[in-house]
Amino acid sequence: MRGSTGARLAAAAVWALTRVALLCFVTKVITLPGPDVTSDVSVIYHGWSEVLRTGTYPESDVTWQYPPLAALAVLSPALLPFLDYASAFFVLSFVCDGLVLALLLYAGRGGGRSVAGAWVWVAGVPLLGTTAYARYDVMVTAVAVAALLAGLRHPRVMGVLAAVGALLKVWPALILAGTARGRRTRLAWTAAAVTAAGLLVGCAVAMPGALAFLGSQRDRGTEVESLGALVFHVARQFGWQGRVELHYGSMEFLGPHVPLVSTLALGLSVLAFGWLLMWRLRARDFDASTPADAAFAAVLLFTTTSRVISPQYMLWLVGLAAVCLVFRDSRMVLPAGLVLLATGITQWEFPLGFTHVVTSDATGVTLMFLRNGLLVAATLLACRRLWRRTVPGAARGDRGSAVRPDLGREAAPVGS
Repeated sequence: MRGSTGARLAAAAVWALTRVALLCFVTKVITLPGPDVTSDVSVIYHGWSEVLRTGTYPESDVTWQYPPLAALAVLSPALLPFLDYASAFFVLSFVCDGLVLALLLYAGRGGGRSVAGAWVWVAGVPLLGTTAYARYDVMVTAVAVAALLAGLRHPRVMGVLAAVGALLKVWPALILAGTARGRRTRLAWTAAAVTAAGLLVGCAVAMPGALAFLGSQRDRGTEVESLGALVFHVARQFGWQGRVELHYGSMEFLGPHVPLVSTLALGLSVLAFGWLLMWRLRARDFDASTPADAAFAAVLLFTTTSRVISPQYMLWLVGLAAVCLVFRDSRMVLPAGLVLLATGITQWEFPLGFTHVVTSDATGVTLMFLRNGLLVAATLLACRRLWRRTVPGAARGDRGSAVRPDLGREAAPVGS
């Protein structure tokens, strides 16, 4: 117990030191080399907040590509009126970051639990660098982590929080993929559906343009950091005549064969959904770590196959990996380690080496192959381990009776 307490205190201390440093970086008390990543907050988010204050969504802005509750994140700096917009946003990001740590430390107490999940979060956020506080994804990740941990005892609360997260940035809907069959799934999925429907109707009635984000997302192309972009990074070395331009809010490849690659990426996402559905239909052996393991694998699948892999997406994976490692019997240790490595390389390629990525020089191509290769490896490993753990007969006896059928039994409560 004393060792566990010491580990929690050490995690909290390292968290405090690294996060104070992050605050110094984003507020420019300390200036880092490379492009300024905070302009999204001080310019774009601030501009959106001014539009939202008029009672409408910024539907005429193609860079507004977020579900309706994203308005809450954009307007949240108003909670701290004594600070300017950007400073208030960074402080709230810091608070959400601390909330995730507190949840992970609390959940890591008791038998079968570990403080390793908290350490993954402590390490992962600074590995991403200033981008972690310069986007609202840390707020969304806090909601997703809270949903997964609440689901151990309260599936309805999990469903409500998953719906709120999905209406902040879509991907938290995937955390419902691994709920145990039977009563727990019925409670969580019903609560999520009712909450999402109610919130969508409320947002649509309250403000015009609530669903405008759907069109902007549909029209996005192949972003330079995505898996599909590797085709064009290599093709440029052999005379491909396309270009890189700011398009729908990110740097995308434009030119010959880009629509084809974008379509193939969508096809990969469809195949990923098909695999996830097949796993869900065949899985039978659910235990306390299965919801987190399944959520991690699912978000890896859809992140890796996406036409866009923005740097802040790594926060989602770090947060879910951290929840997985709260459970000592999780099989996601190696995929989580690969995600941490990929997160560190992500900061290297953005913002520090983004010029190399945009120009597809040797450094940029190497960074993108490393980062995306790690994501592909983590995805394949996570899916394989999830399948072997939960599908009867998949492990061919190598785990034997170590996997106990759950079929809806109540998981141990957080902190037990």
